[in-house]
Amino acid sequence: MLTMLINFTKMHGLGNDFMVVDNTFGNITFDTEQVVSLADRNFGVGFDQLLVVESSNTVNIDFRYVIFNSDGSEVEQCGNGARCFARFVRERGLSNSNPVVVETRSGVISLFINNDNTVRVDMGKPNFIPGSIPLSIDNQQDYYSINGYELGILSIGNPHCIMLVEDINDVDISNIAPQIQQSKLLPNQANIGFMQVLNTSEINLRVYERGSGETLACGSGACAAVIHGVQQGLLDSMVVAHLRGGDAIIEYKKGENVFLSGPAEFVFEGQVEI
Repeated sequence: MLTMLINFTKMHGLGNDFMVVDNTFGNITFDTEQVVSLADRNFGVGFDQLLVVESSNTVNIDFRYVIFNSDGSEVEQCGNGARCFARFVRERGLSNSNPVVVETRSGVISLFINNDNTVRVDMGKPNFIPGSIPLSIDNQQDYYSINGYELGILSIGNPHCIMLVEDINDVDISNIAPQIQQSKLLPNQANIGFMQVLNTSEINLRVYERGSGETLACGSGACAAVIHGVQQGLLDSMVVAHLRGGDAIIEYKKGENVFLSGPAEFVFEGQVEI
């Protein structure tokens, strides 16, 4: 089997960590087995997601953004990864645009790099239509019941379930989240967020992601949680989400786009054989 040596960059957004690869020449292909091997934290690089920068043939689009979970599955969206993506293409001299306009599996997003190197991501509008999330339930509802758990369910490019809890430190997430994810009502599974509302402008949040398990932060999960809170009248239009890896700022008004702001950090550079 032919092998090749590729360059990569390790990055993180609030502890949600990524291996980032420049594939703008289109000469690198990853299969599931390779992604799983690279994601191994003992024998590989180790990461929550692999982010691949690709060229786009679409007018007014700067790049294509491909995301693989640590289990090798390709996913639609990753907010923390999007911030890292923006800093990567800027620091590597791949683009001087600001904002950077990127196409993903779920649509087009816009990434604005602030003067302090934090990044504000326009994540687009949430989708509440069950069939589009996808959720195998006919009628749109404020809350849905899956395996006895009451959940807000929506898509922000990828599917999310949000459970309100009194204390995120007193929830058996590793047991509850897989029960929900594996429901037949969620044909593509979902990221499961556990949200504790502290006040109208602050939440604590833990997220159990598809294909990765619980991560230190999930940007799209933070957006989904705040969207649900705003829709239910629990939260204001600007909210600080306290995640295990740090804080993200979410801006959302009903019927409008949702914005995610936070840091994106470089960790190290390396080469690996695939």
